[in-house]
Amino acid sequence: MSTAALSARPVRTIRPVPFVPPFISSVVPALVLPARFARVPAMAAIALLPWLAVLAVSHETVWVVLDLVEFSALLSLDALLRRRSPAALWAGAAVALLLIGDALADIACAGPGCAVLAALLMAGCVELPLAAVCLLLGRDAAVRA
Repeated sequence: MSTAALSARPVRTIRPVPFVPPFISSVVPALVLPARFARVPAMAAIALLPWLAVLAVSHETVWVVLDLVEFSALLSLDALLRRRSPAALWAGAAVALLLIGDALADIACAGPGCAVLAALLMAGCVELPLAAVCLLLGRDAAVRA
């Protein structure tokens, strides 16, 4: 028998405080994303599907696997953000790491000329901004939890 059942005062449950590394909260402390940005990981995952089909048709197996991992990581981040889980911090960091690695690999493997320009544009306009948004979404979720 529990002693809480015998006492007249209500039992309070103690919720653990999520661990947020100091470097995360001090990187960009003033930047707060609007609530509509929480949908970005799911929209990015859906936007990745046609590109996955193009890669699959051209038999680019390595890139298909990498983009499938990014797809699943983006959907996982979206699920954690919807649940307001403190684990979204680490999922956002993992998605950002995957996107930065993909950008670097695209640039390193691109041929000369237009191919490297396209890889640089894709990295600068899509992959790196999306990585920053995922990091900030994870940070905001961990601070709110």
